[in-house]
Amino acid sequence: MSFENIIGNEKVKQMIEKTVKTNNILHSYLFLGIEGIGKSIFAREFAKMLLCEAENKPCETCEACFKLKNNNHPDLMIIENEEKAIKIEQIRYLQQKISEKPIISNRKIYIIDNSDTMTKEAQNCLLKTIEEPPEYATIILIASNENKLLNTIKSRCMKVSFNKIEDKDILNYIEENSIEGITTNMISFCNGSIGKIINVRDNKDDYLKLEELVKKLDKEDLVYILNNADILYKSKEIIFELLEYLNVLLLKTKEIEKINCIKYVEETKKRLTANSNYDMTIDNLLIKIWEEINSENYSRC
Repeated sequence: MSFENIIGNEKVKQMIEKTVKTNNILHSYLFLGIEGIGKSIFAREFAKMLLCEAENKPCETCEACFKLKNNNHPDLMIIENEEKAIKIEQIRYLQQKISEKPIISNRKIYIIDNSDTMTKEAQNCLLKTIEEPPEYATIILIASNENKLLNTIKSRCMKVSFNKIEDKDILNYIEENSIEGITTNMISFCNGSIGKIINVRDNKDDYLKLEELVKKLDKEDLVYILNNADILYKSKEIIFELLEYLNVLLLKTKEIEKINCIKYVEETKKRLTANSNYDMTIDNLLIKIWEEINSENYSRC
């Protein structure tokens, strides 16, 4: 089968392989789990198995496999969020295409990635299709937060739960891919997600700078901290990831003053989400954290 290069979730692999082997294919599935653990890769491999023309699937040599490899199979549609949401127009287009019979295969597969970003209107529109799909269609929803999906949608899908990848497998991945400089704090932050490991690798220097800043919070004065926190001021694109990492660093110190600062990090996330002034919000965060950690030596006015 085609899972040999995918890390973790052995039970899901076995379930999918058995499903394909017995041809016990359902019309709708819901792949659930944290971000970055391979749900989308599993969905695509599942689609390859379902569309492959050979007995041992996927064969990688038939016309279907060739077209899938080149991302131009006419019976596979992948819907992704646009501007952070999947809109009703995208689902209406799915409905239009799903009513058309397969072109080169016996099945049509529809993967809706980040399905938990569908608007309410899009979900209600999709519900009509999930309730009465064509016999040749299979819809795979991929989500990290099932609470954002309508119960009526969830109840009509077979739920496939993905577990986070074990630390030993994460460490093997890091070693096999020669990823250097990943600290134990970074591994904890990634929480069993290969996707997060890749993101951390791509911004590793930023995470290391944040680690150094946290180490100095109780050793340097406030002016020094403000002047040496460029990593937070200049990293708007990944600021929420850095704030999450800041929480991990504060929590792992096991020092009550630093753990208490997590509430300020959460307040900062809310302010940034509400489009508060960026630099002033970071200023406020650093000042509050420094005061909390140095409260014994700091006299509030």
